[in-house]
Amino acid sequence: MAPAATATVKSIKRDVPFQWEGRDKRGARIKGKSLAPDEQTLRAELRRQGVAPSRIRKQRQGRRGGKVNAGDIAVFSRQLATMLAAGIPLVQAFEIVGSGNDKPSMQKLILDVKQDVEGGTSLHEALGKHPLYFDDLFVNLVEAGEQAGALESLLDKVATYKEKTEALKKKVKKALFYPAAVLVVAVIVTVVLLIFVIPQFEALYKGFGADLPAFTQFVIHISQFVQHDGFFLAMVLAGAVWAFIYFKKRSRAMREFLDRVALKVPVIGPILNKAAIARYARTLSTMFSAGVPLVEALDSVAGATGNIVYENAVRRMRDEVATGQRLQRSMENTGLFPNMVNQMIAVGEESGSLDEMSGKVATFYEAEVDNAVDAMSSLLEPMIMVILGILVGGLVIAMYLPIFKLASVV
Repeated sequence: MAPAATATVKSIKRDVPFQWEGRDKRGARIKGKSLAPDEQTLRAELRRQGVAPSRIRKQRQGRRGGKVNAGDIAVFSRQLATMLAAGIPLVQAFEIVGSGNDKPSMQKLILDVKQDVEGGTSLHEALGKHPLYFDDLFVNLVEAGEQAGALESLLDKVATYKEKTEALKKKVKKALFYPAAVLVVAVIVTVVLLIFVIPQFEALYKGFGADLPAFTQFVIHISQFVQHDGFFLAMVLAGAVWAFIYFKKRSRAMREFLDRVALKVPVIGPILNKAAIARYARTLSTMFSAGVPLVEALDSVAGATGNIVYENAVRRMRDEVATGQRLQRSMENTGLFPNMVNQMIAVGEESGSLDEMSGKVATFYEAEVDNAVDAMSSLLEPMIMVILGILVGGLVIAMYLPIFKLASVV
């Protein structure tokens, strides 16, 4: 029997994703994903193409497919740019990318945009209807490409920008993950020892009839507290975490405070500063190379820095540039950008190559973030062992102190 193949059927009217299996004219078994308004229409379309369908089922589009994330948008951007570069019409490119996506939620988003484009809506307007997934920067770049008749090249810039920013986000998340991992592992190990191990020693020492060392008594009291009130303590901590996340999402002042503090944290702070500068430079380079005016570009750049401190600074820079101030001078006024960055931007302004120079700044700081994350990872690996050693070793010593004391008496 011939190996299974994949086919795509052109959708008609309202698109709904289906998965199907069947046999072609030669009797070979084939399967594929197709877009059609309903199962009957799909069966008719398959028969017209010489396929005898044996099984057709509608793809589920609920939560099972997961949420659409920034990584999905980056992949979609690159796929669409590649399709257009190959000369495939826009609507057909959407159909191919949509039907080939394995995540139902992403597939639905692509098909919704495709339906709007088929109805005569411009691409940037269709994307703008989904602001949760396509931000102002994305939409503005696509609009610039449509107006300049260079949609293919602008989508390529968008795809490159999304790929680089997502790579940078992953590096920053990696930097933040290790300290959190150290804390979580330390807490788990400590709780396990306090609940399951320490009580065994406590029961053993009750038969000694002698006073225990102060350190041992202290650890036993902690163990008793965790056993009796641990659930209540866990609920309080969970409530505190929930309240923190809730107010962090809804309070800009709180986010600004946290962002400002994070920039000053040792080890982590320098990484976050470099990441914000890299995002600033990468976004500025992408926007300016697309022909977006500097003042308008800075408005989009502000929201792309990933830190409210830098966002506020860039908005002040935008206001100064709008009144005739040079970009390099307005950057110096913020006090956030290193002298090297300011000088490279100055050279870019004077030579008319601001997009190129800001792109070089972005590349440099992206590499800096990468190196800093790797260095921190190497530093934290032994630190994890030290912290766990101190916790576990301290508990073990506390439990064996009575034995050492008894041995010295004997």
